[in-house]
Amino acid sequence: MNQDKIDRINTLYHKSQAVGLTEEEKAEQAALRKEYIEAIRKNMRSALNNISVKEADGSITDLGKKYGDADVSHNN
Repeated sequence: MNQDKIDRINTLYHKSQAVGLTEEEKAEQAALRKEYIEAIRKNMRSALNNISVKEADGSITDLGKKYGDADVSHNN
C-alpha cells in the first residue's frame, strides 16, 4: 500500500470525526482499510515465514517451511 492511500485513510478518518462522511466516502474508507489490513497480514506472514528456531538438541526448525503453507485465511 502506498503512502497516498495511507494519507487518504487518515484524511477520511479526520473528516469522519469532524463533519462525517458521505456514503461514497464511507465505502471508500472501508475498501482502503480492508486493503491496508491485507497488506499488513501479507507483510506479517512474510516476516513470520522467515523465522528459524534453534531447538534444544541444536537442530534448526524453519517455521516458514513447517507452518508457512498452512491455510491461514481470515474471514473477518
